[in-house]
Amino acid sequence: MDEKLVKDGERVDDLQCKGLRLIQNPKGFCFGVDAVLLSNFCEARKGWRVIDLGTGTGIIPILLAGKTDAKEIFGVEIQEEVAEMASRSVQLNGLEGRVHIINEDLNQITDQLEPYSFDAVTSNPPYMNEGGGLLNPHSMKAISRHEVKCTLEDVIRTAAKLLKDRGHFYMVHRPHRLVDIIDLCRKYKLEPKRLRFVHPNKNKKPNILLIEGVKYGRPELKFMDPLYVYNEDGSYTDEIHEIYGRDQMIDEEVR
Repeated sequence: MDEKLVKDGERVDDLQCKGLRLIQNPKGFCFGVDAVLLSNFCEARKGWRVIDLGTGTGIIPILLAGKTDAKEIFGVEIQEEVAEMASRSVQLNGLEGRVHIINEDLNQITDQLEPYSFDAVTSNPPYMNEGGGLLNPHSMKAISRHEVKCTLEDVIRTAAKLLKDRGHFYMVHRPHRLVDIIDLCRKYKLEPKRLRFVHPNKNKKPNILLIEGVKYGRPELKFMDPLYVYNEDGSYTDEIHEIYGRDQMIDEEVR
């Protein structure tokens, strides 16, 4: 490990994917099941340019670099300290040639990157809208969980502006926002094409959703088989084992 890349109070997690590792600060917002599921849901193809909006620790760009043959992957993060940490993770994995972290407000990113030039956009945005119990609007966790710095509409509007025609938009969110998501996707011409609900187990309602939209796509929404995280005995399902590679990476919040 290059000790110069890891600061006091930080840890390095083994992502169990082609030797990839991620620097995280336990006092900040660490990635969870939603980010890993989104990276698995995204079908980035060889030669594609992909951008992740609100990238946080850089987990999605780094996993996509390991799982896909995408040519270039960008991560946009508004929090300077978090973006700097994500950049160090990119260096730690020797991915500087493919993965680029940009410290910028996603609403301003088209000032730096050419609009309509990406094949895919991913996002694991803040889930909680205004009035969702925000306590500290300046903390890393608050910015990651609540719509402090950007709204759902900001994410979808920016995704549409970045995507080429027929480009793909992949997002993970909460089921209670589904009507808003579909309404906004259609408003910005990102036609919903695939939807998958994630359940803690077969006896519980879904608490995560994965959705794919295609810019100027034809109307036809496919409901995928549900994904169950736990078996009835509390063990992880075979599909979750296959996606994760190890138990301890799973965020207990999914329960």
